[in-house]
Amino acid sequence: MAIVRSVLQTLRASICTRAALQLEILALRHQLQVLQRARPPRVPLTRADRLLWIWLSRIWSGWQPAIVIVKPETVLAWHRRGFRLFWRWTSRKGLGRPGVPPGVRALIRTMSEANPLWGAPRIHGELLKLGHRC
Repeated sequence: MAIVRSVLQTLRASICTRAALQLEILALRHQLQVLQRARPPRVPLTRADRLLWIWLSRIWSGWQPAIVIVKPETVLAWHRRGFRLFWRWTSRKGLGRPGVPPGVRALIRTMSEANPLWGAPRIHGELLKLGHRC
C-alpha cells in the first residue's frame, strides 16, 4: 500500500506546478516546526502560525489536503474572525468630524432665522468673527 501511495504522490508531483510544490513544502515544513516545538495533546499555535495558514489558504488552492495539525474549517474560521476584526476596527466610533456644541448650534439657528439670506459661508464667517473655531 505504501508503494502505491508513493507512486501516486510522485505522479501528482510531476503534474503539479512548481509554485504549488513549493507552497506544499513550506506548509509541511511549518507543520513539522510547530510539532517539534511542543508535543502536548493540543498543539499551541502562535498568531504568526495562524497568519501563515490564512495567507496560504488565500494564494494556494491545494492547501486543504496538506494541512495536518488543524482542520481546514479552523483556518477558514481564523480568516473570518480576522475579517470581522478588520471591519470592526475600520468602522469604530470616534472617527469623523467632532460634534458641534449645543450653544454654537443654537447660535447658528438664531443667526439663520434672523438673516434668511445668509448661507453657510456667511454664517461661518460671522462665527469666526465671534471667536468660534468650528
